[in-house]
Amino acid sequence: MANTLKFGNGKWYGKEGTILAYNDENYNYKPLPFNFERGSSATVVNKDGLIETVGSDMPRIDYKDDSKGALLLEPQRTNLIEYSEDASQWLNVNEIITKDEIISPDGTLSADKFEFTGNGSIRPNTSQLTFIDNYVFSVFIKKGNSRYVTLQARFFTTSSTIGFDLDNATAESGGVIENYGNDWFRLSLTNNVTGDADRTGVFYVYLPNELGSMTSVSGNYAYVWGAQVEEGSYLTSYIPTQGSAVTRLADVCNNGGNEQVFNDSEGVLIAEISALDSNVGTERYVYIGDGTNTNRLVIRYSPTENDIRMLVSSGGSTQVSLGTTNYNVEESHKIALKYKVNDFALWIDGVEVLTDTSGSTPIGLSELTFSITGAEFYGYMKQLQYFDKALTDIELKALTT
Repeated sequence: MANTLKFGNGKWYGKEGTILAYNDENYNYKPLPFNFERGSSATVVNKDGLIETVGSDMPRIDYKDDSKGALLLEPQRTNLIEYSEDASQWLNVNEIITKDEIISPDGTLSADKFEFTGNGSIRPNTSQLTFIDNYVFSVFIKKGNSRYVTLQARFFTTSSTIGFDLDNATAESGGVIENYGNDWFRLSLTNNVTGDADRTGVFYVYLPNELGSMTSVSGNYAYVWGAQVEEGSYLTSYIPTQGSAVTRLADVCNNGGNEQVFNDSEGVLIAEISALDSNVGTERYVYIGDGTNTNRLVIRYSPTENDIRMLVSSGGSTQVSLGTTNYNVEESHKIALKYKVNDFALWIDGVEVLTDTSGSTPIGLSELTFSITGAEFYGYMKQLQYFDKALTDIELKALTT
């Protein structure tokens, strides 16, 4: 097998503005840089399991769910909470705040204790926040003496209320609970505004004695850190703030490889990836092409929910379009696109899913990108491989299992 490009799989080489893939053909490693851009700092979970801030244009390798790490690519988002880590700046009713009580998810002594003296709430946003469409409210919580937490988004005529059970790490429908280690959980609810009257809202945290209740109980306490409200249809990485809203700009990773790496006549592209959301209404590409979209090989997560598709175009004409909706794209999958004249196949997790025995191959392949304009891939990239020969079924099964 002539493997002319390898990327990730636990071997990460990145610095400001660059992240490397490798060509190990004939056992001779040759670095192949991707351009990387993000005009702001951003956070990532490091090898020690802590949330770490990295500088502008630094690629983020996230180790939250995998010891080998994955390249994290996200769109632009803004945390609208002005004091994300200082609960003493939040609005509260019947509550005592003790600042910097325990170690937070970033490894510093910066998490606050909040204890209710009666039925009340804490509200991270001191002013009302206005949205155009979808929003996500999230906060890091560590259990004190109460197993239940309730998050609420309250608008003029509607509200969304989600209960969380910390003991069982479960959430009511519409909520998500993520384990960040050391008994810290990130709780989130996602919803959308329902009309002109419901575009402005506020957000609350309660500590009840029953799942989903909005009645905080006197004496109940927990620890809090990292509140975030962002406009969008899914949760993204934490954005710290200290007195004003902060924007994390989008990750851009492109221009990997060259015409010597890619073979117009035949080959295989393999990507081990997961999306940030199953249905965001936009296309998401892992793309090899000629830079004009006239000739291209694409592993695509389409606007249709959970649709995984391979596309092959030659001379501006679509030759192959094969897809399936049988997989949850928020889970990691090993996906292979095989191409050769009149011999195309889509493989997923060790299974040949679909084939096509008619079609031409693209010409002038010269670049690999995750950031093609209008079809940016946002998600986790664990590894990527390119072979300049069409592999056998036995080889494809082994490489995608």
